[in-house]
Amino acid sequence: MAVTTVIDRYKDIRYSLFKWRCETRIVYKIFLALAMACFTGIAAQARIPLPWTPVPITAQTFAVLLSAVLLGRWYGGLSQVFYLGAGAAGLPWFQGGRGGIAILSGPTGGYIVGFVLAALFIGYFVDRSIKARSFFPMFALMLFANFVLIHLPGLFQLSIFTGVRDICKLLMMGTLPFIGGDVVKILTAAVLAKGITPKQAYNGEVDAGFSSRQ
Repeated sequence: MAVTTVIDRYKDIRYSLFKWRCETRIVYKIFLALAMACFTGIAAQARIPLPWTPVPITAQTFAVLLSAVLLGRWYGGLSQVFYLGAGAAGLPWFQGGRGGIAILSGPTGGYIVGFVLAALFIGYFVDRSIKARSFFPMFALMLFANFVLIHLPGLFQLSIFTGVRDICKLLMMGTLPFIGGDVVKILTAAVLAKGITPKQAYNGEVDAGFSSRQ
């Protein structure tokens, strides 16, 4: 009985927090977006360079996905706009402790633009669908966001910057070395999303009649 009470209390707390996040004043939403932008900047410093490509391994993908889960579509997306904009303005929180517009026009700039797209995409489903907050739907959505919405613009700009047109070589530089690590980050983010998101409607979800016991 005690365990059941704790679980029920936890479910009430997570529902209240997401309901509050949805209805709170805009100043608090902007503050939360700034906080997640800072988290993305911190995650960018967890960096492993690779000798054959200018694209390093970082923890940014995890931060981007988590920002979308916690803040939803618009403010999750805004957090990544803040990250992109402040970094372009010179704040040294891009990977390697760098900042400036040259990073956005460099080999990794397309991935950073993709962060905004991925956060908007995942955040939309978090806010609009209760069913999407379960593990397998969220895992599938995050895979799409990562390998399509982040990697495609990343590869496009990487190709422009390096002049590489061979698709196999381009994939070896910008996607294939990162698949394993990205899947681990996506798995972790999907597990967290399942655990921390409410399985009741808080924002007029399209499937508001659905209620999960998870």
